[in-house]
Amino acid sequence: MKARAKTLLAMSASAMALNAAFPVLAFAAEEGEKTGIAFLLPDMLEFIPMLIAFIVLWVVLAKFGWPMFAGMLEKRENTIREALQKSEEAQIESERVLGEYRKQLADAKAEAQSIIADARSTAEAIKADMTSKAQAEAADMIEKAKVAIRVEKEQAISDLQGSVADISVAVAGRLIGEDLTEEQHRKIIERYVVEAGSLNG
Repeated sequence: MKARAKTLLAMSASAMALNAAFPVLAFAAEEGEKTGIAFLLPDMLEFIPMLIAFIVLWVVLAKFGWPMFAGMLEKRENTIREALQKSEEAQIESERVLGEYRKQLADAKAEAQSIIADARSTAEAIKADMTSKAQAEAADMIEKAKVAIRVEKEQAISDLQGSVADISVAVAGRLIGEDLTEEQHRKIIERYVVEAGSLNG
């Protein structure tokens, strides 16, 4: 490549030197004024060296310049073609990735909705379980309270019966005017308890 460039430079320099040398002869030969058609026609001493220089320059360009230029154009064309192909491949890949992303997003939304539905059903089950436990505990507490009330009531009745029996014996003793024996006391109390029980029942 460097050798071609050096050859091209040398030939261009020689053509320019040839072109520069002959116009001196043309100017030297041109002493009189040109008139008519001679004014339009080129001077042969000037035209021939210019023609030779043009042909040499054309040959040099055709031999070295145009192939290099065509190679550069072809390389540039290949580069552009490869860039377009890569951009098309990148676009196809980006569309594929976008499709996968959209699918993953749809799957994630569906999974999130499923998780929310599961959470709601779990919360409702927990709520129902807690409600049933609370109701069971409340029923148990009510039952325990009823038992406690019944025991307290029975105890109060028993205490009251004892007090009433003592008062009854004291009142009966005063009404009768004599002290009762222990056996009489027991009979009166038993009778009173039976009567109080029948009244209470």
